[in-house]
Amino acid sequence: MNNELLFCIATTFLDDIGVVSTKNLIAYLGNAEAIFTASKKKLYDVPGIGKQRIESIIASKGAALKRAEDEILFIQKNAIKPIFFTDKNYPKRLLQQPDSPSLIYYKGNADLNSSKIISIVGTRRITDYGKSQCEKLVESLSQYSPVIVSGLAYGVDVTAHKAAIKNNIPTVAVVANGFDKMYPADHTKYLKNMVANGGIISEYGSGQVADKQNFPQRNRIVAGICDALIVIETAAKGGAMITASLANSYNKDVFALPGKTTDEYSAGCNYLIKTNQAMLFENVEDIVNALMWDVKNNVSVKQKKIFDELTEQEKTIIETISKSEKISIDELVFQSKMPTSIVANLLLNLELRGYVKTLPGKQYKLIE
Repeated sequence: MNNELLFCIATTFLDDIGVVSTKNLIAYLGNAEAIFTASKKKLYDVPGIGKQRIESIIASKGAALKRAEDEILFIQKNAIKPIFFTDKNYPKRLLQQPDSPSLIYYKGNADLNSSKIISIVGTRRITDYGKSQCEKLVESLSQYSPVIVSGLAYGVDVTAHKAAIKNNIPTVAVVANGFDKMYPADHTKYLKNMVANGGIISEYGSGQVADKQNFPQRNRIVAGICDALIVIETAAKGGAMITASLANSYNKDVFALPGKTTDEYSAGCNYLIKTNQAMLFENVEDIVNALMWDVKNNVSVKQKKIFDELTEQEKTIIETISKSEKISIDELVFQSKMPTSIVANLLLNLELRGYVKTLPGKQYKLIE
């Protein structure tokens, strides 16, 4: 059995140890195994952990390791791939969140670091208007080959997944349960197609049912793994509003479909737009233009300008890129603390003016 994998999975089964504490422990101790083998004195040296958590680690580590052994047998039997936050293929967009899962379980073939990922959320009580708009949007997005992410729930979620399957777009479901306890059961019939062209993500091990408190946790993955979050329909309160708030806190671009002021399930979208928490979209062009997906890569490079003519935001981008031989747009977004759409626009302008060169895989470097 892979010892490294065993310890990584076991960290998720320790009592009273959340994802932030897990990351802190590994950052200080060096790896997951050290959490289980370090002396009590060494654990006390870790900043911010505290006596209560240390006692919890010591008391629960035996049971956590045993449960991790069982989990490895389960995921091997069901072709599920565990991805720890230190793995190179962990979703890079999620790494930008301090509260992102330390471990996700994944089954499928979609690239979780694809250059274009869109999350679509909304009410479970989707109207005919919302359904038609969601289906139309996903169909229009198909020409840009994004990955469509949602939560497999009734209403907007499953409408987005089904539309993606119909249009042969990879679609990924983020679920709030273990892989042996899929919820809702009615939607398991779509999972075969999703695994074949997309995938399923969960941070929960086998045996975990979709408890109420799991859904807000699930929503932070939906909000964090994407470039942009699209809210189709939602009441003034609900899970989609929480997800939109999370996306804004992660510096994601958020879009909302407007509706009549008298419609209950447009109230949340209209509020997000009214309070500048989301951009209004009427068609796919509004989203594509904001994300700069319609820009050709083969633009001619214009004559360089002197550095003093750059805006403060452009200077930030130049200075950030200069610290590395090359850098991804996701890392630029993280380090600059600016939304993806703004960073993409700045990069385009800098490329046009001869400062920046685009490399394969959405990497960027300075032109000497």
